[in-house]
Amino acid sequence: MPEAAAPTCTAAPDAPAAVWRVALPVPLPQLFDYRPPEAPGQGDPVGCRVRVPFGRGGEKVGVVVATAAPDEASGALKTVSDRLDGPPLLQGELLASLHWLARYTHAPLGEVLATALPGPLRHGEPLPDTRVWGWQLTEAGRTACAGMREGRPRRLAHHLAGGRIDEDRLDQTVEGWRSAARSLSGRGLAERVELPPVRRAAEPGAGPTPNAGQQAAIDAVLSSHGTFQPLLLDGVTGSGKTEVYLHAIADCLARGRQALVLVPEIGLTPQTLGRFRDRLGIPVHALHSGLPDGERARVWAAAARGEARVVVGTRSAVFLPLPEPGLIVVDEEHDGSFKQLDGIRYHARDFALVRGKALDVPVVLGSATPSLESLRNARSGRYVHLRLRERAGAARPPRVRVVDVRKRPLDAGLSPELLTAIERALADGGQVLVFKNRRGYAPVLLCHDCGWNAQCPRCSTALHGTPMTVHAGGRRLQCHHCGHRQRVPDACPDCGGLGLQPQGAGTERIEDALRARFPDTRIFRVDRGSTQRRDAMETLLAEFGREPGILVGTQMLAKGHDLAGLTLVAVVGIDEGLFSADFRAPEKLAQLLIQVAGRAGRADRPGEVLLQTHHPGHPLLETLLGGGYPAFAEAELPQREAAGFPPATHMAMLRAEAKQVEAAESFLHLAREALAHAAPRAALELNGPLPAPMPRRAGYQRMQLLLTAADRRDLHAALDAALPTLYASPEARRVRWSLDVDPVDLY
Repeated sequence: MPEAAAPTCTAAPDAPAAVWRVALPVPLPQLFDYRPPEAPGQGDPVGCRVRVPFGRGGEKVGVVVATAAPDEASGALKTVSDRLDGPPLLQGELLASLHWLARYTHAPLGEVLATALPGPLRHGEPLPDTRVWGWQLTEAGRTACAGMREGRPRRLAHHLAGGRIDEDRLDQTVEGWRSAARSLSGRGLAERVELPPVRRAAEPGAGPTPNAGQQAAIDAVLSSHGTFQPLLLDGVTGSGKTEVYLHAIADCLARGRQALVLVPEIGLTPQTLGRFRDRLGIPVHALHSGLPDGERARVWAAAARGEARVVVGTRSAVFLPLPEPGLIVVDEEHDGSFKQLDGIRYHARDFALVRGKALDVPVVLGSATPSLESLRNARSGRYVHLRLRERAGAARPPRVRVVDVRKRPLDAGLSPELLTAIERALADGGQVLVFKNRRGYAPVLLCHDCGWNAQCPRCSTALHGTPMTVHAGGRRLQCHHCGHRQRVPDACPDCGGLGLQPQGAGTERIEDALRARFPDTRIFRVDRGSTQRRDAMETLLAEFGREPGILVGTQMLAKGHDLAGLTLVAVVGIDEGLFSADFRAPEKLAQLLIQVAGRAGRADRPGEVLLQTHHPGHPLLETLLGGGYPAFAEAELPQREAAGFPPATHMAMLRAEAKQVEAAESFLHLAREALAHAAPRAALELNGPLPAPMPRRAGYQRMQLLLTAADRRDLHAALDAALPTLYASPEARRVRWSLDVDPVDLY
């Protein structure tokens, strides 16, 4: 974890300054000087949003980050149009941490501050109303309740007969309550009332008694309260890590503090929210990209006002203000979803650690398959390493078996042994997960007569073709990289033949094959295509329930879902990940296999996992089967160190994209020269410019330059020295370029 540092902003709280330095959301690494407005408002403006004139007749919303004397400004200054905040919106630890993030990612401060704010606040809207509203019966309503006719108003009135209920709770418990409330209100039988915010539960719900391992982990977390301490909670799937989180959060609430829980996927949020609300007995707020902008702004404001005591959110929730911090939890800390892959390329897990240090609170990183970075930090003593080696309750580890499919007939990628196992599991009343990490119907459309295959016209080059995925049962082609779509041709464009055939299998094709084989079985497909609507994942899993059935899904189902009735996990295709050029590919595949296998046998019924492969003797599989993820990590860390790859070293990636490859190459050659001049030869290793593993995307040629250093400070010093040259160069204006510090995806 990199060190946090204090911000560089300067302010003069005692004497009014004549210049406000504003960070604007533009891709330029500089601040912009303005004269204060005629009515500058009360107090220090640092951290306040302002609306300022920018460009030719335009306006932008930015944040004041420093003040200066008039003689420190250059040129004629425009005047701030409006100060949008009284007390600063960004202040204290959060503002300081965002300064740190801008320096660490080498990103413009204005873009970092804009990224940290929800859309409405970013665009200058005021902080939203966060008052808690509820409903109660009037005196007339209490009198009329018993005589009401059957219907939704009567059902709502009976719920309210026990006392006022807040609207969030009504959303969870009473279907269609809003129309019923309007009906009751119009008749004078119910009224909307403001409720005091709930800061702690009068009577938290009871949970299962922790086992010895869980209790030791709980004690370790509780003993760290009030001080910064990173704790790696390394527990096998089903070992009860969530129970440890719940005990730690309950203790945090009892001390009058706030807790922030980060999860990698939107799909995990409803399940986590329901469990947390039942146990903690207070409102638990959600923050993720599936919410409307207004709702996200309300959660941000509620956290800033100290009203939101527990927030469960995805990556962007790491930017929430926490005026009364007590605990930060990062669940599934290894997951790549915590890394932002465009814009400001931050890692939410790492930034959570920086904020935890600045706030002086413990940070719990939980995973059954910890990242090698976290394991290395635990080994070096930077993190406390907590281990949960056994599944909680009566659950036992699933039995894992490799199915060799060489020379075996396959139906949509499914072997006879796998189909027989599915049939047996269903007959025993169990549920089945068929895992294939490739959505769509088939990955390739091939002409059987001449060998032509459908490639994306916007992402393919003469030397590197990018196949388009077949969708909609073989009727549509779609590129999963740029989104380009087209219909499947009637005949081969090369030879005119009619032998066009989908090759391979995605989740859609597997679903079709299983429906044909098991026509009377409930079958649900869970992938990006079937979960685009809000709450779609929650709805699908709720409908799946506990009855026998089959789930067909991608890695969305491998991330923490508790499927109690699941007795068989069938992993259809793992061979694609065994021979990737990405040095992180073995780690990602090992994590994925362990995580998806862990979905089986989580209750009292035994579980089984089938791994279907053409390479049963591959060393990675043998290591995982013989010693699990710990054995893999034990073997992989020395190999990374010997090869000079992270986490033994520190890496950054410069990428340039242009319509013409020469422009991208020219820019990166300039970058290489600037970096080589800025750092001693021994301190920094430069590789490139080279074509990206995917050399063309959406019509742009892609080149990249990799920087590696044994010391993090050498890497950042070289970037600090070289980046001003790049920003000022004419070559930079002819390309789209980005810098990714600590990249997790080299594609």
